[in-house]
Amino acid sequence: MTKTQKMIYIALLSAQAVILGLVERSIPFPFAFAPGAKLGIANLITIVALYTLPFKDSMKVVGMRLIMTTLLGGTLSTFMYSAAGAVLSYLGMLVVKIIGKQKVSIIGVSATGGILHNLGQLFVASSIARTWTVLLYLPVLSFMGILSGIAIGIAANFLMDKTAVMRRFRIQYEAKSESSDSKEHL
Repeated sequence: MTKTQKMIYIALLSAQAVILGLVERSIPFPFAFAPGAKLGIANLITIVALYTLPFKDSMKVVGMRLIMTTLLGGTLSTFMYSAAGAVLSYLGMLVVKIIGKQKVSIIGVSATGGILHNLGQLFVASSIARTWTVLLYLPVLSFMGILSGIAIGIAANFLMDKTAVMRRFRIQYEAKSESSDSKEHL
């Protein structure tokens, strides 16, 4: 993949994540028993970036999504919540992907991201409210995070298998990471 192809791919993923985030924001609240829970559709692109780009580039996708979504209709508080959730979720998914390379599927990585995204947002809420009792809402949000994470993981797995460009980038990324892993072991 040339540098120009990689820049275009990062820009396209970022734009898709922003569009999905804005579309999700316009969907009426679907979960009456879990106020504040969302499907996390934009995390589909985060998973794709995680599996097709190196760390630095996939983090660019997450960062651009956060900034652009905030600029297109968010506030400082929505940015704080989104940033805490997205960064904790991304780092957790990265760790699970690396540690459980052969044992954890994309669906498991995505479910981890769903839980950690909610945890990051609840940490921000508890610091704003200046009480840890906000974290009592974690079991409900974790359940919703697992369900939405599984759904997003299934969609990401399907998308990467059926889209030729993503399949090619994933194969290139895996080949590059395997060659760097074998060099480290020598």
